Amino acid sequence: MASAARRPRGPVGLCGALMGPLGICSALMGPFGLCSALLGPLGLCSALLGPLGLCSALLGPLGLCSALMGPLGLCSALLGPAAATTTNIVLLLMDDMGWGDLGAFGEPSKETPNLDQMAAEGMLFLDFYTASPLCSPSRAALLTGRLPVRNGFYTTNGHARNAYTPQDIVGGIPDSELLLPELLKKAGYTNKIIGKWHLGHRAQFHPLKHGFDEWFGSPNCHFGPYNSTERPNIPVYRDWEMVGRYYEDFKIDLKTGEANLTQLYLQEALDFISKQQASQQPFFLYWAIDATHAPVYASKQFLGTSQRGLYGDAVREIDDSVGKILKHLQQLGISESTFVFFTSDNGAALISAPKQGGSNGPFLCGKQTTFEGGMREPAIAWWPGHIPAGGVSHQLGSVMDLFSTSLSLAGLQPPSDRQIDGIDLLPVILQGKLIDRPIFYYRGNELMAVRAGLYKAHYWTWSNSWEEHSKGIDFCPGQSVAGVTTHTQEEHTYLPLLFHLGRDPGEKYPLSFASEEYQRAVEHISGLVQQHKATLVPGQPQLNVCDQAVMLPFGRSCFAPGTCSEQPRGLSPLPAQQTLIPHSWSTLRTQILEGNFALESN
Repeated sequence: MASAARRPRGPVGLCGALMGPLGICSALMGPFGLCSALLGPLGLCSALLGPLGLCSALLGPLGLCSALMGPLGLCSALLGPAAATTTNIVLLLMDDMGWGDLGAFGEPSKETPNLDQMAAEGMLFLDFYTASPLCSPSRAALLTGRLPVRNGFYTTNGHARNAYTPQDIVGGIPDSELLLPELLKKAGYTNKIIGKWHLGHRAQFHPLKHGFDEWFGSPNCHFGPYNSTERPNIPVYRDWEMVGRYYEDFKIDLKTGEANLTQLYLQEALDFISKQQASQQPFFLYWAIDATHAPVYASKQFLGTSQRGLYGDAVREIDDSVGKILKHLQQLGISESTFVFFTSDNGAALISAPKQGGSNGPFLCGKQTTFEGGMREPAIAWWPGHIPAGGVSHQLGSVMDLFSTSLSLAGLQPPSDRQIDGIDLLPVILQGKLIDRPIFYYRGNELMAVRAGLYKAHYWTWSNSWEEHSKGIDFCPGQSVAGVTTHTQEEHTYLPLLFHLGRDPGEKYPLSFASEEYQRAVEHISGLVQQHKATLVPGQPQLNVCDQAVMLPFGRSCFAPGTCSEQPRGLSPLPAQQTLIPHSWSTLRTQILEGNFALESN
């Protein structure tokens, strides 16, 4: 046995050098013929298992660990946690970036060469969705793998109302929810969030209490500036400590759009990756920057460089930063052991366009709506040596899939004590498979639409109210479709509006109710809706109540860096429930046009 353990792990492979001494191949895999009949011919033991490690890098993605070794506990119990955590994970989440903002997705100015190269070297997802057309719920869904209506990131203050986490929100991510970094820690990962958290401001919602080891960023977006005597500017944190506030310590010039935040976030990412590579520890980096959220900003060297104006400047700086992150991984020699995924939290905010908002390409409407422009996102997977270059997938994907896919990369199984809505995309990414699954389009507490295959059925339609629209607030500028982009909430439960997104990606031509195609598709989708609702247990809504007492940094009594007391400040009695959305869109529109963003925009 000792001599076998000392044999080299090259051509003889790990079946002989490692699995043999543990008795796995002979006692378990031998009878099934796996080592000789399956692993051998595929070259896994010698060509793949040797250089890249054990179960997490290859057996996990191929389904062998979960299907064969997982139930037997071999990966974790025998091979140890280090063997199951060889793949680093980098999730690049943009803010309000639209499907049509990248050259790879058809943006005509072609100003994203690094992201386009990332797509050329990896896989482009053309049918990838958020879980909500708004920032906070979509981020909660990504990190829990669960729809916002399950994890509590919605409001019941109004039907089909969007809600998020402003400074004075009382709720946040519940302790009962298991977040991706919490689970990855069990596999030995070091986890860092850079940028926008957006899952609650109170002490119990701090990201370091939910699995992250490090944080540089803010609990909210860069709204402001505010009058600090009534409403403080948004704080910026390094781990537990507030290190400043937007507009005061971290400057944003609203007149010129100049801010150095993206460069700070880039350097944080590069430093973290270098540190983890040196320590030989697997890592999860969640890079959630917000430069493309109004008021958009860019560093001085990028200002005025885009044909698209300030928004394009911000996109160009993001593109440059992503290129530097990928190059850094390659220079450190860890690109082949690092899975990178790029996407956005929701569609482009057309209310801010064109100066402060992006493009949703051919799709209808934008952020805040459950039309394709509000929910379909740009998405690119990159993993050199694993993902075939130039791949294009039509798999229906979701930000919630990043939860399950990341766990699979780490050799972990999703929690079995709750409904997980995300699926493992590794068979899609590595083997080109297509997994049959629906996409559920929620707006607040209401299921608005469902997609199955190329068909999308709308059970409710609504853009925004007539009152807002009469004041110039338009979530679908220049895209009015009679009977579709309605300004009252219209129910279509008994006769859903049905679109074929292959022939009609812009959702302009509903199929005839009388057609056989309509009847067949709606019958299928109706069955999916019934199954979904039968398993749906809504979480306690977290976005119903605001209280100004919670605006202090995670409940601590401080208004400047270094002045925080250790005791949380008590909350004032909670007011009656208040609707959080929208605030005053007419006021917001005026401020957008004038470059004054003192009002929070969700």
